[in-house]
Amino acid sequence: MMKKKEIIYRTILDDTMQKNQVFFTQLNLSKKLKFSLSTINNALKPLEEIGAIEKKPRSFTISDIKKTLLFWASVRRLSKDIIYSTRSENPVQKIESEMPAGVVFTAYSGYRIFFNEAPADYSEVYAYADSIEEVKERFPEKKGPKNLFILQKDAFMPEKPAAPLPQIYVDLWNLKEWYARDFLDSLEKRLFT
Repeated sequence: MMKKKEIIYRTILDDTMQKNQVFFTQLNLSKKLKFSLSTINNALKPLEEIGAIEKKPRSFTISDIKKTLLFWASVRRLSKDIIYSTRSENPVQKIESEMPAGVVFTAYSGYRIFFNEAPADYSEVYAYADSIEEVKERFPEKKGPKNLFILQKDAFMPEKPAAPLPQIYVDLWNLKEWYARDFLDSLEKRLFT
């Protein structure tokens, strides 16, 4: 499961990108996420050190969205959140359509669902889920190169078909396939131009 600091980063980035909110208080974040003030402040410290936020005693503003996003991407370890992986011979859109209700797609699938297009062909599906039982029933373990990856869903992940854009970005940033760069470049154009 994602670390608390990553949930904090996703929350502030999503609020900034989707609601144009740049001013936050540590207390409101603490209440919203039910995390201690010290957890909030510890997560903010490196962002302040690199100039991504301007921190005051009880509040802060996002001064550089891209720097905040890239910092989170650099500390994210996607592979540690994988709770199940397998191989499916089906095309990716068939895999996506056969996933159980309640999963939240990220990376390539998340991008395609969010924007209804993909900047490149892709062959892996990444999704967040609460449990893997139903996924295992539909996609049993199979030998061969893995192309379906289930990540542990946290309690603050929105119940939507696609993850929030900041989550999609950092998950793509952590993938090694060559076409991840095509998705990242396209997403950066949408987010920052």
